[in-house]
Amino acid sequence: MRYTRPIALMCSLVLSASVFSAEPVKTLPGDITLNQAQQVVRAALRHAETIKVPMNIAVVDAGGNLKAFARMDDAYLGSIDIAERKARTARYFNMSTRALGNAAQPGQSLYGIEATNNGLAIFAGGELLIDRKGVIVGSVGVSGGTVDEDESVAKAGARALSGSTR
Repeated sequence: MRYTRPIALMCSLVLSASVFSAEPVKTLPGDITLNQAQQVVRAALRHAETIKVPMNIAVVDAGGNLKAFARMDDAYLGSIDIAERKARTARYFNMSTRALGNAAQPGQSLYGIEATNNGLAIFAGGELLIDRKGVIVGSVGVSGGTVDEDESVAKAGARALSGSTR
């Protein structure tokens, strides 16, 4: 009877070791790759350069974790956090930050939601990243210009991933 625990412990350790020695998963299904995230950033940067507005561009993965980021020369320092929050907000609620912002106005069903999740950004500039199969793989957030400029740059980045021309 006194040997039961050590044997059980040894079996547990052997099983645990086999789990940890397994080949790690490179990318989860439905998650953005680094290459895709960088593609989104490059497309967004090109659009920001075209409209001549220095921007901060953040891409988060399917879990809302920062995957890629770029800060253009002369982009506002305060916009770094805003770009990341826009990206996370879009992913957390699976909608653009413009759509969430509309639902969060006084008298609307989500009024006050921006105070949750350690602060959300509920104005335009956060867009979902949807791959060619129609799967949400992350999101992009942009900040540094007007709300409409931010949104146009975020949409340019999102189009690069989806292959859409709209």
